[in-house]
Amino acid sequence: MKTEPNFAALLQAYFTDRLMAQRSASPHTIASHRDTFRLLLEFAQRSLKKAPTMLAVGDLDASFIGRFLDHVEKNRGNTPQTRNVRLAAIHSFFNYVALQEPSLCVLAQRILAIPGKRHKTKPIDFLTRDEIDALVSAPDQSSWSGRRDRTLLLVAVQTGLRVSELIGLRCEDVVLGVGAHVRCLGKGRKLRCTPLRSDAISALRIWLREHKGQPSDPLFSNAQGRPLSRDGVEYLLTKHVATASLKCASLKHKRVSPHVLRHSLAMELLQHGVDRSVIALWLGHESIETTQVYFHANLELKEAALAKTSPLNAIPRRYRPGDKLLAFLQGL
Repeated sequence: MKTEPNFAALLQAYFTDRLMAQRSASPHTIASHRDTFRLLLEFAQRSLKKAPTMLAVGDLDASFIGRFLDHVEKNRGNTPQTRNVRLAAIHSFFNYVALQEPSLCVLAQRILAIPGKRHKTKPIDFLTRDEIDALVSAPDQSSWSGRRDRTLLLVAVQTGLRVSELIGLRCEDVVLGVGAHVRCLGKGRKLRCTPLRSDAISALRIWLREHKGQPSDPLFSNAQGRPLSRDGVEYLLTKHVATASLKCASLKHKRVSPHVLRHSLAMELLQHGVDRSVIALWLGHESIETTQVYFHANLELKEAALAKTSPLNAIPRRYRPGDKLLAFLQGL
């Protein structure tokens, strides 16, 4: 009699063979999938009264996965977007299960048929130029950490790097002089170079002299010399936003995250007439369509479009070209 495939062995093989060996997934992808299955196994242990090592694949049927997703959203208070991230990791695992164990194809297909949840999409948050200037000026320049933080904020708002890219920068990734830029290995393992303005160049030149790091050392380190963590960047950003809001009151009503700085750079480029294909290239987006969200959030573009329309109560008039001689003189 054939025994049911071992769930623990399949899950371990999914991480070691599928994600790490075959797909060479990034540490962030592996961490996201790991967190999903830790939550799933803890939920199974409570609801099925089984230790994770004793679970069978058949225990995790479509009905159980549905209850887990409801738990993620209702009991844990996660958003539908987070729910969909958890579901995507589960779908990936059961795609692997269907390939490895054909006897489980029917079970896998039922789980793969669970759809992602639709959700409302809010306009993105971003900072204005006055808010950015207030934030960059907030760190105390008399301290080592303040000088580090100001340099980090300048680089963040000028390059639009993701927080993972920002904390992953090494000293050797900064190229100053003619054509100054920073290099980063971004999402999808795409290497890209992003140019720098003069104020960021000056701040980086001073910081590198003070930092005295080796080429392979982290560009932005903590007091122990290790790279800043995501939580570290969130903490310093929250601290400096609180300081900046004393001078710029509008910051009090905004939740500023590292990703908001990325959106702020994109919005500034868009408002200055930069084509969205260039913005997508600058930010390291896979598709140009990703930049569409910035058009929806840009009120100035909508106001400019509205200004070109006629009021509802306006009397329609026939277009008459201007005098050719006056047009000639106007063009001189």
